[in-house]
Amino acid sequence: MNLLERLESDMIKAAKARDSGRLGAIRFVRSRTKNRQIELRRELKDEDVVEVLSRIAKQHRESIEQFQEGGRDELVEHERRQLSVIEEYLPAQLGEQELLEILSGVVEETGATGPRDIGMVMKTIMPRVRGRADGKIVKALVQSRLTGGGED
Repeated sequence: MNLLERLESDMIKAAKARDSGRLGAIRFVRSRTKNRQIELRRELKDEDVVEVLSRIAKQHRESIEQFQEGGRDELVEHERRQLSVIEEYLPAQLGEQELLEILSGVVEETGATGPRDIGMVMKTIMPRVRGRADGKIVKALVQSRLTGGGED
């Protein structure tokens, strides 16, 4: 069962269970995937769906940060519930050690030596970790490694 079929099935289950929070989150994801399908003018593959899910998850994380800063605890909790539903469909997140291993391989592969190579490394590593790692964390690790902070 691909991700779109799983979303459809889970949406029906949430509707039957009258789980409005889960149903709303899944409907939102399905809406975004439908828009992406229209943009691409083709059927979506699982990688495309993961890309959409990653964007939505990133937006929820940013909203959580902003609501926490504003002291809006009820909205923080709502965003966390939505994010937890979305994360169920994302691949398992990579640990820091796994990210460092991938980063080492990319640095070796690209021949990156310093801060001027950060863009090249990011361009190479992001497709490999998309949906499985937060871009901010990856960027921080790349910068640390290429500016001398994370030498082996």
